[in-house]
Amino acid sequence: MHINYEFKARCDNIERVESKLKELSPLFIGVDNQVDTYFKVANGRLKLREGTIENSLIHYYRVNRKGAKQSTVTLYQHQPDKNLKEVLTKALDIKLIVGKQRKIYFIENVKFHFDYVNELGSFVEVEAIDKDGTIGMEKLKEQCNYYIRLFEITEDQFIAESYSDMLAKKSSTG
Repeated sequence: MHINYEFKARCDNIERVESKLKELSPLFIGVDNQVDTYFKVANGRLKLREGTIENSLIHYYRVNRKGAKQSTVTLYQHQPDKNLKEVLTKALDIKLIVGKQRKIYFIENVKFHFDYVNELGSFVEVEAIDKDGTIGMEKLKEQCNYYIRLFEITEDQFIAESYSDMLAKKSSTG
């Protein structure tokens, strides 16, 4: 289990934000085509991420509120395996499936996602990650706040919900 301090923001000019990040010489991990399958669970959220780079079973707790916020994450990284999805699908009901293309960068402990989500558009997500408790919440908050200022994220751009919540709302209204 580890702690993130993170934010997600709608980003109509994603190229401008990505070029600001590139000025800092981040480590580019690659472009990942991801399918996140969200399952109905009693506590928190559970999703199976299947990608060309990242493959993980992720359980997390996070409040739905705009701006930067804490998230408690348990991550199980695995090799692609259709049997895992089959087991989860038989044991749990699927809540929703989210497809996206994600560019992934790192600077030290901070992970950057430049996402294009099917049916929703473009977003930037920043996760300041403390895997072992050595960084501390204050430093994670400082890191997030720095990138909010650097990327010139405004209050109205922040997203409170997960992509799955946004897609669920969209399908129910539309």
